Amino acid sequence: MQQQMSMFEASSAQPLAARLRPNTLEEFVGQRHLLGEGKVLRRLIEGDQISSMIFWGPPGVGKTTLARIIAQRTRAAFIDFSAVTSGIKEIRGVMQQADENRRFGERTIVFVDEIHRFNKAQQDAFLPFVEKGSIVLIGATTENPSFEVNAALLSRCKVFVLQALSVDEITALLRHALTDPRGFGGQQVDFPEAFLTRVAVFANGDARTALSTLEMAVLNGELDADGSVKVTEEALAQCVSKKSLLYDKSGEEHYNLISALHKSMRNSDPQAAVYWLARMLEAGEDPVYIARRVTRFASEDVGLADPRALEQAVAAFQACRLIGMPECSVHLTQAVTYMALAPKSNALYVAYETAKRDAEKALAEPVPLHLRNAVTGLMRQLDYGKGYQYAHDYEDKLTAMTCLPENLAGKQYYVPTNQGEEAELAERLDRIEAWKKGNRD
Repeated sequence: MQQQMSMFEASSAQPLAARLRPNTLEEFVGQRHLLGEGKVLRRLIEGDQISSMIFWGPPGVGKTTLARIIAQRTRAAFIDFSAVTSGIKEIRGVMQQADENRRFGERTIVFVDEIHRFNKAQQDAFLPFVEKGSIVLIGATTENPSFEVNAALLSRCKVFVLQALSVDEITALLRHALTDPRGFGGQQVDFPEAFLTRVAVFANGDARTALSTLEMAVLNGELDADGSVKVTEEALAQCVSKKSLLYDKSGEEHYNLISALHKSMRNSDPQAAVYWLARMLEAGEDPVYIARRVTRFASEDVGLADPRALEQAVAAFQACRLIGMPECSVHLTQAVTYMALAPKSNALYVAYETAKRDAEKALAEPVPLHLRNAVTGLMRQLDYGKGYQYAHDYEDKLTAMTCLPENLAGKQYYVPTNQGEEAELAERLDRIEAWKKGNRD
């Protein structure tokens, strides 16, 4: 009973992410491109040369934590502003206090989380105090500051781009949470390494999400008599699973019939396809639902072997929405018959599913700089668009430029079949790839 109370007390304390918030640069995880030995931001902090700056990056990468570490390291007063609760009156009141502090030799760091949520008037209220050095402004945003921060304020701030944490970095953070006394270090927790990796992948570069998921899994683990906790596959699955939505909870036959229709079309059997279609429509099935499934089939099972299949499916879908039953039954019959007789290729389906698996493993892969649009001065300074080659400027309308992230270079997702018109696309793709290989440095 005492052990169960301890677990309850632990769960009602501060969240794990708050308990493990780093207090020093040495404890901080990630952002080695800014905080590694000799890197620009680390040198500014260690040299006590902090000026106003904006941290731009995804959630859970340490923007707030880093601002607090800077304040502690530079022995400055720290004020945390909220875009939701702070109006212009509150901003000016704090700025006046910062002016008073400056007269006594104390610096004030004003941290503005989600600075993109402040309106123009609120942002303008900071400007004169930043200009005369009354405050050091540190803004944090998940949005591009070129668009969300006033130009006058942005020009007076150095922008640092924070990156999503890697799977390895988050895994190391989770291991630390299991051993640190502020986390679960005082308790025996059986949390397999493979489970840690799953949590790290699920977190998608967000340390806060990772720690919250770890905490949930531990608190829902099996508690033994000796007070140790074993995290089970079932407990972990509940913490990292996505919500599933059911279309119809009442009848298995609904799914059996749509499956029969789909597989009959795939097997090029128009007789069976029309029969299963009639079974569904006469039972009162929504024709728009069937049309949606046929539209999916047009790309999943026919694809570029016959590009007109998608046109047929979309036309049937529109007919179902415009005129409904019973008239639209013939339009659906035309569509399913066309699908059944069309050449088959699942190359598009396989391409996406393969790419999806890579995307889930590499959710934090940055877009190569040469593929980004440099629409502002800041973005050009960050080398956005540098090295981009505009295909229309070249005789063959091709360049040897790579478009995948570096870690995925050379991957093939779309592999055309020799069915229908896709055979011609296969030959064209081969020619394109041979050209690029021959012209690539």
